[in-house]
Amino acid sequence: MSFPTVMPRGAVLTGVAAACALFSYIAYFDYQRRTDPEFRKQLKRRSKKHQKDIKAKTDAFKRAKQDEIVRFLTNELVKDPPSNISSENVQAMFMKYVGEGESLANIPGEELNSAVKFYKALTIYPRPGDLLNIYERTIPAQIYKDLVLMLEQLPPQNMTSFFKNGKLVREPKPEDIDDIE
Repeated sequence: MSFPTVMPRGAVLTGVAAACALFSYIAYFDYQRRTDPEFRKQLKRRSKKHQKDIKAKTDAFKRAKQDEIVRFLTNELVKDPPSNISSENVQAMFMKYVGEGESLANIPGEELNSAVKFYKALTIYPRPGDLLNIYERTIPAQIYKDLVLMLEQLPPQNMTSFFKNGKLVREPKPEDIDDIE
């Protein structure tokens, strides 16, 4: 025969006292929030400061990401510049860059390498706007975002008409999309 375990009286009283203290704190906080205008102002100031801190951290992260992309792209372009391609080899190099970009897109952690390959293919393609529309529909979203950042930071010669104030502004048009031969 087992006897039911009884909690010691001190533990029960401590639990009840803690619950009462918590409830009292909540009631006091709610009362202050509703009636004290200075308290509400202080809460608003804290909220605004918190939002500013979040925005500053987000902006710092974006700047760091842009700097990383520019550094990475510059290093890759120095190693293998796409402008040194003869006119006979353009199609072969284009297919090589696109193939490498597609194969790297499937490997986790190789998003920047993949975006650089697609960037190089875009720089040698005769109609880059059409290719950009195709990229938008076919490559993973993160790689496309990295590619757009690369284009905004270091726009290639054949795409200067697509930028305004350093931002990509071209609207994709369905009639621009043709099959790549």
